[in-house]
Formats: sequence, structure tokens, C-alpha cells
Amino acid sequence: MRGPRSVSPAVEARFHKEMMGLYDRFAELGFRPVLLRRFVLLNGGVAAAKDLVFKPGTTGLERLLDAGKAELSMEALMLRPDYQPLFTELELKEATQRLASAARSRSRGRLQAQPTERK
Repeated sequence: MRGPRSVSPAVEARFHKEMMGLYDRFAELGFRPVLLRRFVLLNGGVAAAKDLVFKPGTTGLERLLDAGKAELSMEALMLRPDYQPLFTELELKEATQRLASAARSRSRGRLQAQPTERK
């Protein structure tokens, strides 16, 4: 398995800036991922993505899917052609699987309690 390819510092800086921008995009949808923002600030965008892509239980992707905005996810950002060289094949595969898995679980639908009127 090969590792990330050599990329310019400018590409890494752009990815970091976009990772920081995720907080603002999420906030527009009513979700403020403070821990994501802090993790990116402390570790840098690329290192944060490399770590977070393997962590289970993040609700950000689910919330984006609920809002129909999967393209705003960290995983989608990692998979953009200009940023793929920053990541290993394994990291990109995991991002792809997370997006596909989350989309599949959403497409199955979930039963939701519907409020009933009392008479």
C-alpha cells in the first residue's frame, strides 16, 4: 500500500482552510461542531481528517445527510481530486465507505414518531 503522494504546502493549506470552513457551513445548518473545530486548530486539517475518518460515532455526517448536504462533509472534502494526494489509499477508501454506508442507512429510512392530535 502506498502512502500519500508528495503535494505542495499550498494544497495542504487550502485543505486546512476548508476543514476550518466546515464549522461555518455546519453552523448555517444549525449544528456547531466545536470539537471538530478545536481538533482541526490543534492538529491541522490533514492530520485531523486522517484521524477522524477512522473514528466511529461522529454525528456530523449524519446531520449533513439529513439536510441533503453530504457534499459538505469532511469525507467528501477528502475525496475531492485536488485533495486525494494528501491521503493514503486506506484513508480514501474509509472516507468512501463512510459516505456510502451513511447514504445506505439513510435510504432505508427510519420510522419516526409522528405527533398525533388529541381531541
